[in-house]
Amino acid sequence: MRTVFKTLAFVICGLVMLQAASHAWVSAGIAKYVAAGGDITMGTSDGAPPFPEAAGFMIHAMNGMFVIPLAAALLVIVAFLAKIPGGVAYAGLVLALTVVQVLLGLLGHGMTALAFLHGLVAMALFAAALLAGLRANRSRTTPGNHPAAATAATH
Repeated sequence: MRTVFKTLAFVICGLVMLQAASHAWVSAGIAKYVAAGGDITMGTSDGAPPFPEAAGFMIHAMNGMFVIPLAAALLVIVAFLAKIPGGVAYAGLVLALTVVQVLLGLLGHGMTALAFLHGLVAMALFAAALLAGLRANRSRTTPGNHPAAATAATH
């Protein structure tokens, strides 16, 4: 279970990086499209936006609304089973930050200051997931079985 916990935590880090990358991809696509004379007036278009980077909207939405919340919930469940010291607290923090992220993402369309916070909380979510995964590694090495201690004892 320790390996599952660690893997899920690091997968969440990767998913947060995918969020940033997909958002940057869409932003660059919008800038390029508008610079070329395109119009992105909301509500005036039928169908998909006319630039390929718009696929980043779907990636960002699906990943942020479904994949990351599912992974965060699974991390909490696995944390209880893995019995990693502090693991439940870190997993709970990851889940709480994920809930905040979803809310900020939904509300940020109407209040742009919340969209700014959405970016900041993403960094906190990444850090919390990273620390959770690292905690799983650290709790495995106790003073009695640490490789450096064994090497020092033989010299």
